[in-house]
Amino acid sequence: MAKVLQARTEFASALNQVAHERNLDPQVVLDTIKQAIVAAFKKDHPDQYDETKTYDSDLDSQTGDHRVFVLKGKKRLDITPPGFGRIAAQTAKQVIMQKIREAEKSATVTEYEKRLGTLVNGMILRFIGNEIIVDIGKAEAVMPPAEQVYSEDYHINQRLTFYLDSIRDSLRGREVIVSRANTGLIKELFKREVPEVNSGAVEIKVIARDPGSRTKIAVYSHQSGVDPVGSCVGQKGVRVQAVIGELNGEKIDIVQFSEETEKFIASALSPATGLIVKANAKKAEAVVTAPADQLSLAIGREGQNAKLAGKLTGYHIDIKSEK
Repeated sequence: MAKVLQARTEFASALNQVAHERNLDPQVVLDTIKQAIVAAFKKDHPDQYDETKTYDSDLDSQTGDHRVFVLKGKKRLDITPPGFGRIAAQTAKQVIMQKIREAEKSATVTEYEKRLGTLVNGMILRFIGNEIIVDIGKAEAVMPPAEQVYSEDYHINQRLTFYLDSIRDSLRGREVIVSRANTGLIKELFKREVPEVNSGAVEIKVIARDPGSRTKIAVYSHQSGVDPVGSCVGQKGVRVQAVIGELNGEKIDIVQFSEETEKFIASALSPATGLIVKANAKKAEAVVTAPADQLSLAIGREGQNAKLAGKLTGYHIDIKSEK
């Protein structure tokens, strides 16, 4: 009697303790163990297993005793093989460990879900096809091709700052998605490097980005005496250089945001100066006249400067030279 009581106490308390600590439903664990016991019976006794028949198992939640049954009509015949107890106990242990791992992974993903939209330090672990697996501390995250920067040469053990982008459901379960291409990376890096952005004294209004090549950000301050562009650049450019360093040399233009469309478009086209802007708000189009020596600067290499200025302002920009 003492032996049975001890077995009951051990199995029941172990199950309940694990379920409580890992936030698992004991019944879900028991049901999974029952399915796994039938699978173990099929694997270890293929001579007794018939694919055309239905099998199930019983598992005593107190003692941990288990039996395998085959269904014949409305009857259940006990077909538990002698010595099957050791295999079933091993299976139960494996199932519990698997459930613990699943619960821990789920809790970790939930923790990162609360931190979406922020930065995380990570190290590249491996490549699976065109996706990159990143160690972000308590979990492994995935960086899909769309979140990678074409000009960055990724390699194993490389340490980078990533943007916590989203959670996705996949065949591997729920996964944390990180990004190097998202404009959120730029915003959060400035928040980290510029106290005025972090405190809200300087607001990043819009970001237009060609990942790996160039970014334009429009900044604004509601507080008098605060220079939004100067705050983001920092003394001798130290703040913007810190951000550029994290982005492996990606160029960054910081421009002053303005409610006056024409003024904002002219700023957005910097470093070109001396521009005359005529904007059509209804069509969201602007014609910009540039001095001859500023034309190529306003357009940029392969039209990049004009394209990013268009993204930043929401206007289609047509640039022509002064006559």
